[in-house]
Order: sequence, then C-alpha cells, then structure tokens
Amino acid sequence: MQFQRKVSFYTLGCKLNFSESSTLARSFEEAGYARVDFDAEPDVFVINTCSVTENADKKCKQLVRKAKEINPNGYVAIVGCYAQLKPEEIAKIPGVNMVLGANEKFKLLEEVEANLEKETQVVKHESIKHALTFNPSFSAGDRTRSFLKIQDGCDYFCTFCTIPLARGKSRNASIESTIKEAKKLVDTPVREVVLTGVNIGDFGQGGDENFFQLIQELDTLEGIDRFRISSIEPNLLSNEIIDFCLSKSKRFMPHFHIPLQSGSDRILKLMRRKYERSVFQDRVAQIKRLNPTCCIGVDVIVGFPGETDEDFQETVDFLQALDISYLHVFTYSERANTTAVKLGEPVPMHIRKERSKQLHLLSDRKKKQFYHSQLGLKKTVLFEHEEDEGKMYGFTENYIKVEAPFNVHLVNQLIAVQIEQLTLDETVKVTIEKTLVNE
Repeated sequence: MQFQRKVSFYTLGCKLNFSESSTLARSFEEAGYARVDFDAEPDVFVINTCSVTENADKKCKQLVRKAKEINPNGYVAIVGCYAQLKPEEIAKIPGVNMVLGANEKFKLLEEVEANLEKETQVVKHESIKHALTFNPSFSAGDRTRSFLKIQDGCDYFCTFCTIPLARGKSRNASIESTIKEAKKLVDTPVREVVLTGVNIGDFGQGGDENFFQLIQELDTLEGIDRFRISSIEPNLLSNEIIDFCLSKSKRFMPHFHIPLQSGSDRILKLMRRKYERSVFQDRVAQIKRLNPTCCIGVDVIVGFPGETDEDFQETVDFLQALDISYLHVFTYSERANTTAVKLGEPVPMHIRKERSKQLHLLSDRKKKQFYHSQLGLKKTVLFEHEEDEGKMYGFTENYIKVEAPFNVHLVNQLIAVQIEQLTLDETVKVTIEKTLVNE
C-alpha cells in the first residue's frame, strides 16, 4: 500500500485567507494528500499568514516552532501577506523550508511536490506590481457557510495599511465567472455564502460591471439560501445596494459590516480614508430606516499616530450615538512601509490598550442592547454542526448568535425560532418552532 502524505493548513487573519487556504487544501487532497489537523504529525505544514498587526507576525513564528516540535522532519511552507511583505525575514526563521509570495502561492502544490525531498530552502517572491491575476477561491467542507472570494487587492492606500503592498491592485473576475464559482457551492452542503475580498465594494473598478450588478445576479442563484456581505467601505455602500439587500433581495441577509476606523474627521483625513463621518452616519441611518432590526458591525482603530484624547473621545461619543450592533476594535500597530508612522506623535502603548479596553466595553454594551431589542421576535436560524456541552449554535438572518439543546436533526437546517432569553455568554436562547428547509 502506497504511503499517503498528510498536509495541514493553519490560517491567520481574514475570511479571504480562509477561502484561499481551503482552495489550496483541496488541490492537495486531489493530489492524494490527507488533510489533517496541525497536531496530527503532518508531513507538510502550510501556514497562511496575515500582516495586519504585529501580533500576526509573531503568531507565524510561534507556529513554525510548534510545527517543528510536532514533526521535526515536517516540511514547513509559509504563504500569505506576511510572506509577500517580508520573505527574507521569514526565511531566517529556523525550520522554514519554503516561502511563497502573492503570485507564487497558488502554485503551492507544484512547488511542494518539486522540493519536498530536497534539502535547499525555497524562497520565491516577485514584486507586488506583477500580481495582476485574479485567482478565484472559496471555502467548502470546513463549516456550514462558505467564504467566496470575489475580489482581491486594493487601490486605496490608507496610511495605516499594508494590504496594497501585500496583495497588489484591486482586481476581480467577471460577473459571469464569479457566478460559475458560486454555482460550484450549490451541490455542497453549504447553505450560506459570505462574499469576501479586500475591498469588495470596488468590484469592477469603475468598468462595465460593478458590485451592485453582481449581488443582483447572485440573488437569482437557486440552491444557496443565504448571502452575506463580509465588509464594505461606507463610501461604496450606495443607497441602491442598501435598498436591494433590505427591501428586494430574496437571499441577502440584513447584516452589514462597515469599517469606520475613527469618529474624528481629523484622524480620518490623516488615515486617508475616502469619507467623513457624516457619510458613515448617513449609511447607518439609511439602513435603520429600511430595517430597524438590521445588524451593523463596525471596525475601529485606536491609537493612530497623533490621536489625542479629544480625538478619541470624539470617536467614543460618535459610536455611542450610532444605532450599531457591535464593534471590531483594532489597536494600531506600526507597520513598515506605511506613511502613518510619519504623521504624528506615537500614542503610548499603555494608552492604546486603555482605549481599546474602553471600546471593547462599549461593543459589549451595544451588542447586549441589540440582542435585547430582539427578544420576543421570530427569526430564522442556520444551525452549525459543532456540539458544545450538549448545546448547538447558529445565527439568525441579522447575525444574532443563538443557542439551543443539541439536536442532530437541526444541523445545517434553516429553523424558525422565537428569541426568548439573553444568556451570560452573549448568546440568546430560543424556542424551536419548525424546520423551514430540509436537507
């Protein structure tokens, strides 16, 4: 019997990375590899990296050490944003066998097969200017929902962000090609598809096609029950997109995640964001006018260079007044080759951490308020397959995390429920009413 090699993928960072890891993993499985957990002594370790924060860089180094502890003879390949930005730095980490940049990572299987038995280290890394091809990806087999990559790269060059340097210019496939990729998910158990990318609202880049046209086409796709928009810039979230998702669509969920980054117009200008806070305020108001129960998540950065106590308080006051559901809080970290580091006096780390803590507490309050406002309402939940101490979890249309006693017959089902009670661990208990969609 021929020995079957084992491969493991560890993914850091965003939903886009997860979609690409899943696609790369399927190529290994098709080549006869068994996909296993990281600690199952794989022959090949693949670490798909992020570089949004310094912590992501440190995590990569920790994972390499862990991989070599698990299997000293294992082959360690590093791909992703960190690999594009700092390939030489990664190559110096003891135990790293391969580093592939943005262009090269989609040839990962080919490169591993060609070099697995060799002693020499492989580092392949082209200038990001050559990253012009769009490589479609989607996650499947990992969970109830799928992350569908519809766009890559970014043309915005916000002063704090390394992503344009790591992923290149904004690009995408045609609507026709994107629909073909989405159709591949119809025959899988996936019920919900999350549209992901770096700047998905920029789909089409001002050409003959745009994001609004894409979501209209996706909405006609039979076989997928739900679509979500992962994150969209406030200046690209048009009234027609909001109106379509909340008033006309059959499949797009009442849930938007909109990056704000700061509630101070002064800081927004320093960040080189393409809007003022009044635009953001208008987007939220428009959403809530059409659907008061719509979930709105918000990204915000604390400790940006030059952010004064007054700037931060302006952000806090702005967020408190907004009818939003939760926050994703990022503590600013200095990134090489960005202009933010030159823009103002660095905020001391202890102040950054204190501001982060304050906004996390605000997020908790906003989330509890949002969940509490939903008590007694009837919703539809898509339950996940994981069992945790006799419980199962899922999400409503408007992204409320729901818990119920585990029932295998509810897994991957759309279930009508009534929201009954807020729990201590930020979920809600529900009464099961009926199954809306059968397997």
